[in-house]
Amino acid sequence: MSVSPARLSPVLTTLRFRSALVAVALAFLALSDAQAQRVVTNVNADWDYLEEAHADVADALAADGWEPISLPHSWNVWDTTDIVPGYRRDASWYRRTITAPPGADRRTILYFEGAAMTADVYVDGAYAGGHVGGYVGFDVDLTDHVTPGAEHEVMVRVSNAYDPDLIPSQKADYFLFGGLTRDVWLKSVPETYIDRAHVLTPTVSAEEAEATVRVRLAGGGAADLTAAARLVDPDGRTVDTAQAPAAGGVVDLAFDTVARPALWSPDRPALYSVEVDLMRGGETIDSVTEPLGFRWFSFEPGGAFFLNGERLLLRGTHRHEEHAGYASAMPNALHRRDMEMMKEVGANFVRLGHYPQDPVVYQAADSLGIILWDELPWNRGGAGGAAWQANTERLLREQIDQNLNHPSILFWSLGNEIYWLPDVPGGDDPDLLRATVEHLDSVAHALDPSRMTAMRKYYDGDDLVDVFSPSIWAGWYSGVYTKYAEAIEEAQAEYPRLLHMEYGGSSHVGRHTETPIDGEGLVDPDEFSEAVNQVAVANIAQNGDWSENYIVDLFDWHLRVSETMPTFSGNAQWAFKDFGTPLRPENDLPFVNQKGLVDRAGRPKDAYYVFKSYWTSAAEGDDPFCYIESPTWTERTGPAGEPRETSVYCNTDAAHLYLNGESLGMHEKDIAAFPASGLSWQVPFVEGPNELVAVGFVGGAEVTRDSLAVSYATTPPGTASDLVLSTAPLANGNVLVVATMLDAEGRRVLDYEEPVYFSHDGDGEILVDWGTPTRSQRVSMANGRAAIEFVPTTGGRAVVSVLNQDFKGTYLVVPAPEATSSRRP
Repeated sequence: MSVSPARLSPVLTTLRFRSALVAVALAFLALSDAQAQRVVTNVNADWDYLEEAHADVADALAADGWEPISLPHSWNVWDTTDIVPGYRRDASWYRRTITAPPGADRRTILYFEGAAMTADVYVDGAYAGGHVGGYVGFDVDLTDHVTPGAEHEVMVRVSNAYDPDLIPSQKADYFLFGGLTRDVWLKSVPETYIDRAHVLTPTVSAEEAEATVRVRLAGGGAADLTAAARLVDPDGRTVDTAQAPAAGGVVDLAFDTVARPALWSPDRPALYSVEVDLMRGGETIDSVTEPLGFRWFSFEPGGAFFLNGERLLLRGTHRHEEHAGYASAMPNALHRRDMEMMKEVGANFVRLGHYPQDPVVYQAADSLGIILWDELPWNRGGAGGAAWQANTERLLREQIDQNLNHPSILFWSLGNEIYWLPDVPGGDDPDLLRATVEHLDSVAHALDPSRMTAMRKYYDGDDLVDVFSPSIWAGWYSGVYTKYAEAIEEAQAEYPRLLHMEYGGSSHVGRHTETPIDGEGLVDPDEFSEAVNQVAVANIAQNGDWSENYIVDLFDWHLRVSETMPTFSGNAQWAFKDFGTPLRPENDLPFVNQKGLVDRAGRPKDAYYVFKSYWTSAAEGDDPFCYIESPTWTERTGPAGEPRETSVYCNTDAAHLYLNGESLGMHEKDIAAFPASGLSWQVPFVEGPNELVAVGFVGGAEVTRDSLAVSYATTPPGTASDLVLSTAPLANGNVLVVATMLDAEGRRVLDYEEPVYFSHDGDGEILVDWGTPTRSQRVSMANGRAAIEFVPTTGGRAVVSVLNQDFKGTYLVVPAPEATSSRRP
């Protein structure tokens, strides 16, 4: 596999440092046997990759074509959101030389945070272990295959091939990326070591709380060992200690009752820690540290959600684990940034859809104060036979075992749309499905009695879990958004503990309309759940324009309802970021689900600011902002003398709007008002250039402002006549090549929405296959405009073209830059 440097993501272009092996060896040698404890070293660097599906390790080792890479890595970074249907579902090989840690009576373990979807690990050609399932971590004990202090070759065969015995279903609405998609660690531990330390909080109140620790050992030979634990408060002070003999391999420790505990919540995520030591003769031979958060939660029957005894409206969204240019092989900084952006928009709740995610995601949620719905990857496909049942139960057990200590997790979800589209005959049998859900529910409660189980859209089993979400896609797959409150009230009457997962719709960046629909008269207003087969269904998803204006209105209405309904528990918008899916080849961005508040690269759309206007408050200390809808809506039309509605989304108490220096008045913010919580004006644009300025106020003082230049025409453009190309420089040194549809008079045709195709010849490179509005080879026009990013070559010559069936092709020579500059994306 060969990819040009301009296209490679930073994580794939990391230099190989063989000196890392020396550093690892020195780290281990620095510890004498007497003082050696657990040593954990990251081994993401210095791997080789072979994109061939050899079944035998010897054949893979002898093959040509190995190339250097660093982890995390996926072979599906570029073939998922290109314009070709399908993506690679097969096996590949990874290899790396490791230095086995020195020291007698120690164990060498390789820990994988995730390998998608199955992995087989070999050391010097001998099989050492493996794992089935792509979204949870696993250990491979190398001890019997290595010599302390010696170098060994580790090879890993990873496969994401079709497997009907492994969840999620092949019919899931997202890509099943292949690769070593998360971090890998080399662990050196004593012969007997701490396998897991589970922290539980049996009782919690504002007055007092209990905490216990169950320490599980591995490796055997624990007769002369003692387990000890320290409870440390958020300020780093030791609250209590406990210890007990470890002879049985499982040790239960209990701390004294904590008086007036600091409680974990989204506003104040107070994190305690539990430090666990394994000791022999007073000397610590192994230790781990785990997070602890004291909190309790409940629902009113059919009503509100309570955290720590106070009503909390769950303001939620969803996260898929992927990013443009990385697929699911995201570096930790990007995982963390996703969670920070959700917190910045005001979210206090995230559903991890539809699988367990990278460990740093849970760590971020703990520290930021984001409540999590952690979901088993049972997504569509029905249930399977014995192998499927065994895999599914094991993956649930591993998920809970690994994530149990995170206070951010309040819900274990057992699946989503599980009865849809069975993968095997009889997989949708009601009795089989109910029995499977009932069993998984019992497993979850046995492993963790402190949390609630949950599920979305399995109506035959809504009574089998603690929390249920029906399907309510008001205004997109079904119904109209103006009936959202009615849909929620019906669901509250039916389900004792309701959390509404998934609402929203798709928006194409830069597409706007002066007359967004509301759906009335177009669809059945009282139908709220989407159908499995939508061939004959009338809905906005099929019949709407996918404009940003419509989605802004839809979210505005949903949020107004959510924020003003006193008995509502909360909901989660689908989804925070655009993501790739094999099921949507005809979308405006091919193979991209465009329901995100931000695009696939994390750039905010208009809808992002709608949520931020509801969920943050400048008066309460959040960064103030006003956002005029919209920076991508700078060309508008309408009859002379007829004002155009313009909304401004702010988190301030009030806003004042000016047009060309003239006041249009001050409006007070009122979240019961629609649209924009009352911050909406009828603007009398004049022919030609106009300038809007919005000023936000808190307590009568100006705290923020936004401006927007709008070109207004009272004569609408005519029929599309000419497709032209132009260029604009970008801050990263690249060039944006812009395609604009014009009428015979040279006016931009704002209602032209057909797809166009970009290509290039000569030097340089156009950036394609990223699944973003300006890095996709095929993209539908937004108000008669589309663009592609071009990486020029100094002194080179390139020709970029754009075409579609209506317009046979337009060509533009892109000038070369005068001097070399950094153009890496």
